Amino acid sequence: MSLPRVVLVSVQAIFNGLACTPPNPTPQKLRYHTEEMYILQIAPLIFKLHQIIAYLCALFEILYYLRAVIPISSPAPALTDLICPASPAPGSSALLLSPSFVVGVVAVVLGAYIRLDCFKALGQLFTFDLTVHPEHRLITSRFYAYVRHPAYTGSLMLVFGLAFSHLTRGSWLTECGPLRSERSALVVWAVWWLWTFCVGISRADAEDKQMKKLFKEEWETYAVAVPWWFFPGII
Repeated sequence: MSLPRVVLVSVQAIFNGLACTPPNPTPQKLRYHTEEMYILQIAPLIFKLHQIIAYLCALFEILYYLRAVIPISSPAPALTDLICPASPAPGSSALLLSPSFVVGVVAVVLGAYIRLDCFKALGQLFTFDLTVHPEHRLITSRFYAYVRHPAYTGSLMLVFGLAFSHLTRGSWLTECGPLRSERSALVVWAVWWLWTFCVGISRADAEDKQMKKLFKEEWETYAVAVPWWFFPGII
């Protein structure tokens, strides 16, 4: 494992953490779209799990690197086994700076940038649960000038990036962790991304209906000018 991978996996975890941290608390009395299936309502909890998983993966990859640089022998065999119970001898390079890992880091950083820009554009209006504030207004600038729900675009990119970095060969999860089976990693990736996509579709549709009620003609004009939900020309 190389030092650049350690740096990049740390950067990725930090950016993911920032993007998954609510910029504002949710005013419970202002919530709407609370009738959706529970599995789709737990998005804030899943974002918290994203943070924990990304930080843990980064931590174990850092420990793996330190173990290779400063091999730990008999005084701490339990710690060595915890870091990588299935790895070759200390000093090996099982964790690689692969192209998929780099693509994943870039996707997470870009997705985080999009979400953080949305936090800034909406200010106090941005909450992880769907809410309508008394002073609600229609935001049509910055990334909202290209797609109607760019924060969900960022979320999809986060999941895509984390999966490319940590659910492919050469990562701690697939070389040392609980997803050493290639099939299990693919299943986790598919379920994770599909759930995120379904949450985005459900929420985007609910938000569109709510904004149409609130802003009427202004919304209709905006929807015609910006017809895409997440990715221009795709969906």
